[in-house]
Amino acid sequence: MTYSNSEPETVAIGGGNGLSTLLRGLKRHTGRLTAVVTMADDGGGSGVLRDELGMPPPGDVRNCLQALANAEPTMQQLLGYRFTEGTMRGQSLGNLFLAALTDISGSFYIAVLRLSEVLALTGRVLPVTAEDVRLTAYFEDGTQILGESSIREYKMSHGRRIERIKILPEAPPALPEALRAIERADLIILGPGSLYTSIIPNILTSGVPEAIRASDAVKLYILNVATENGETGGFTAADHIREIFRHAGGKIFDYCLAGSQSFPPEVLKNHMSLGGSQTKLDEAEVKALGVTSVLYPLLETQDGFAHHDPEALGAAVMKLYREVSRTKVYKGN
Repeated sequence: MTYSNSEPETVAIGGGNGLSTLLRGLKRHTGRLTAVVTMADDGGGSGVLRDELGMPPPGDVRNCLQALANAEPTMQQLLGYRFTEGTMRGQSLGNLFLAALTDISGSFYIAVLRLSEVLALTGRVLPVTAEDVRLTAYFEDGTQILGESSIREYKMSHGRRIERIKILPEAPPALPEALRAIERADLIILGPGSLYTSIIPNILTSGVPEAIRASDAVKLYILNVATENGETGGFTAADHIREIFRHAGGKIFDYCLAGSQSFPPEVLKNHMSLGGSQTKLDEAEVKALGVTSVLYPLLETQDGFAHHDPEALGAAVMKLYREVSRTKVYKGN
């Protein structure tokens, strides 16, 4: 695939499946692409490697590497392969690749660079910090819970609202390469992804919200198509935005990209059975926060649940960028 130098220098910030979905769509439009990935995961195979080897959690980074990879199909299959039996059950081979490369190189960041070369990436993937970080949530009932997976479990079982998320150690330094990418960006994107465990941890990293706020880039947030039981049950679009701004110490984006389609009845029923629903776009409340809502058809529901369609999402982001850029040039900004 050939890209033009006129394509925007793009930084996508987040984690989880949401970020990898976005990257799959964006790579069709630009090779000038940097993913900045949260390092707060402590569940599943990533949590095991983190606890046993003392390495950063590789899972979200691995997902992004897979999304941007241009390697042979066999290598793609190997990266995503999960063992189904024995003591390795549930562990991803891609995680083990990163664990081995980290041990060989002595640096998780160098390990990510080396695997990126093997996979012939479109763009690059950067951990948001090199520090060993953990999430702590403070709930409305006064309870304090340490660890991403424990936070979600407590919220699901007790139905309490999260008052604030902190990262330990507080304000860890961002990876310098991540800050430079944000400073050079023409387009900065937050989300989609779990609000408290994929998006907010990045902006609790020292230097990240300041760099975003100082940037002249087009800055947007991609709203999740559905709320999540255990994180954002009952949240509207404005609720998501308020929480991001509150944790970032102020406004850090100008646009909210949201889906224009309603969930089909059966899809809505499936989400409600799991304690979620379609995220409501309360445009007046969003506007009151100084954010412009932009709607495009983004929905994919083949498995009976709502997701962002990667191709539609990538195209919508680039269309929004071009329209805003033309307006800025016209106004002389």
